[in-house]
Amino acid sequence: MNLAIQTQHLSRTYKLRNAKNSRTKELVALQDVCLEVHPGELFGLLGPNGAGKTTLIKILTTLLAPTSGKALVCGYDVVKEASKIRPIINMVSGGESSGYGLLTVRENLWMFAQFYGLSSKEANRRIAELLEVVGLSDRINTKSSDLSTGLRQKMNIVRGFLTDPQVLFLDEPTLGLDVGAARDVRRFIRNWLNQHPERTILLTTHYMAEAEELCDRVAIINQGRVLACDTPASLKHKLQREAIYHLEVTSSSILYSEHFKEIQGVRKFSFRPRDGYAVLDLILDQDETLAAVVNTLTAHQVRIINLQKREPSLEEVFIDLVGKSIEEVESGRNGSGHSES
Repeated sequence: MNLAIQTQHLSRTYKLRNAKNSRTKELVALQDVCLEVHPGELFGLLGPNGAGKTTLIKILTTLLAPTSGKALVCGYDVVKEASKIRPIINMVSGGESSGYGLLTVRENLWMFAQFYGLSSKEANRRIAELLEVVGLSDRINTKSSDLSTGLRQKMNIVRGFLTDPQVLFLDEPTLGLDVGAARDVRRFIRNWLNQHPERTILLTTHYMAEAEELCDRVAIINQGRVLACDTPASLKHKLQREAIYHLEVTSSSILYSEHFKEIQGVRKFSFRPRDGYAVLDLILDQDETLAAVVNTLTAHQVRIINLQKREPSLEEVFIDLVGKSIEEVESGRNGSGHSES
């Protein structure tokens, strides 16, 4: 059986020209990406904004050519056989405003169905069925411009599933949605795949909980490179030999300093400011190291508000691989990650 998706040493480089001096520099978006996705999988690409997730999806959906390497979808080459791939895939991006505002929900979806050659009868049947599932039946005759962001994204989700694609690409599908709408979308995605076990979904996200809840396997990607690929359970199991602690503390400059690097047994740490306090996630070689951490905090007048020992999560896996949390990578902060040599 062919793999649903396969990439072989895939790379993509952009050449950026400086308008002032006409010099060009290269931006590496993907570097030597090798992945295999099996039919029936819900496969996740987990990484911060700018990691290369969207670039990879654009290559796999034939919207962008790779600089080097090879990519196959359902056994077809994305460069040489794009015309064979496009009828059997679909794509939905979070935050997009696809469709025409003057058309109703039904009219927008019907129009997209025609692009894929569905008969009007079959298109209308599927539209009614899917809108019922996502709770949009009462908006079928509402202009899409009159929908809220959450309802418009639900319409876009229906558009992606409407054509019954063999491979569906979901690029940050819950981006910008409130908690309830995001939960509805995730439930719909998983239920659809359960009912269509021969279909495949590739999902990109920077939400750890979303990847843990939905994905059969996850590839963690950062700066264009795949750092790890396995089931969420297996990725987390690799960290179980360490002690992982979550602390909420009063904010202090110590959390930006070198003090933690001086504590023997602190493998990685991540700091995230909150309103009125700070969150500190620690990966320690052993539980006994926590005493030294507490003493250091106390010595610098940092009070512990809450302390919990945690089972490994994908957040800790990412910190272990990269040295920073996804939030820190996206915000561009430097210096809080630490690894013993």
